[in-house]
Amino acid sequence: MLDIAIKGATVVTELGSFQADVGVEEDKIATVARNGGLSAARREINAEGKLLLPGIIDIHFHVRAPAHPQRGTFATETRAAAAGGVTTILEMPISTPGCARRDILEARKALGVSEAVVNFGLYGAPGLLNRDEILGMADAGACGFKIFTHAVPKGREDEFLGICLEEEAAIYTALELIKETGLLVSVHAENESLIQLFERRAKASGGQGSTDYLASRPPVVEAMSVAQLAIICQAVRTHVHIAHVSCAEALAVLQSAQENGLPMTGETCPHYLLFTQADMLEHGPFAMIKPPLRTINDQAALWDGLLDGSLAAITTDHSPFTLTEKERGLENIWNSAIGAPGVEALVPFVMTEALSGGHLTLEQAVQMTSSEPARLFHLYGRKGVVQPGADADLVIYDPRERSTIDSSQWFTKSKVTERLYHGRPQQGHVDTTIVNGTVVYEQGKIVGEAGAGRFVQPDRS
Repeated sequence: MLDIAIKGATVVTELGSFQADVGVEEDKIATVARNGGLSAARREINAEGKLLLPGIIDIHFHVRAPAHPQRGTFATETRAAAAGGVTTILEMPISTPGCARRDILEARKALGVSEAVVNFGLYGAPGLLNRDEILGMADAGACGFKIFTHAVPKGREDEFLGICLEEEAAIYTALELIKETGLLVSVHAENESLIQLFERRAKASGGQGSTDYLASRPPVVEAMSVAQLAIICQAVRTHVHIAHVSCAEALAVLQSAQENGLPMTGETCPHYLLFTQADMLEHGPFAMIKPPLRTINDQAALWDGLLDGSLAAITTDHSPFTLTEKERGLENIWNSAIGAPGVEALVPFVMTEALSGGHLTLEQAVQMTSSEPARLFHLYGRKGVVQPGADADLVIYDPRERSTIDSSQWFTKSKVTERLYHGRPQQGHVDTTIVNGTVVYEQGKIVGEAGAGRFVQPDRS
């Protein structure tokens, strides 16, 4: 007997949409059948009029646990992911200490296994340039590695252990070592010397507002770092993935590298596709993100990059902070924490785009948030698909009602800092989220327990 029978759904995959019933047995999809073709099940879910998607994979996520529980924990932020239809998060290595050794990764894995409501993977930080530790983290199941090409943020040295590499020789060495693992390196690409130049200029006349922060990180800061990475990648041939591409200039450098056959990919985020510098001028520190929000022209370039495949994925860079940490920037922008929550906006954003005749089709929405993320991290087949034998990570989305986003009802611990998405129009909503064959969210409520999520690791065979 099936454990769950989902009946009457329109199944949406990257390859097309079709009517089907989907049966779940234990933690796997057991069958995809014509409507009315399923055998008896312990639980039936009526999905008539609703869409059934493969579980969404957020490949750029920050819990930072166990660093600052007042900001968020594996428990709180994976509950937010479940409410947003995200069934797997890939967690960045910023923590206390930074995830730069195998023992640190193993400790974080144990914490996540005990608390997570959705599946999670862990990036390692390669910046100690220790071959044994890098290979050890890969053997322990790291999904990939992460570096920043700017300096360690002042006061956060412990959190950023082994993560920031601003010198070319160190970046080159890290890429050589990572290549041995067969995994990718995700790079926050901003050139440190140019940051220093523009930040010094912005502060020279006492500037302390949003315009000064925007001036401190113009597009050349990002584009120069991507160009530097492309040259190193040409020599080393490690898979370099550019995180949160924000501007046309950086995208153009990435596209040139791809045209030259380099193993380089990229992602962007909903906040770069929806919001501009004007939104930071309105919301100040609550819209303070790095790289910063850009222009309408940059948005158009990013959409083109997604549609032509030069950007592979849409992801969130979900970054919870406390209200106090953001409010510090109201009088002096340089005192604000940088980052914003967003995991609960990802699926409503891409689905609203698709359902309202925007930039995406339903199939492209699934491709950019599930199938391609699964491919990038060697999870495809297990995840990113709706087919027998795949993991039973599924999202039921009800497309029928129009509403507006109410971020005060979000589950993230950082909802008090959210200003960008609140009040935006939304077509449909996440109805049910299933992780490993267990319903963890339905009709506005978290019903999954801590530990429902599992540690996921790439297939390196």
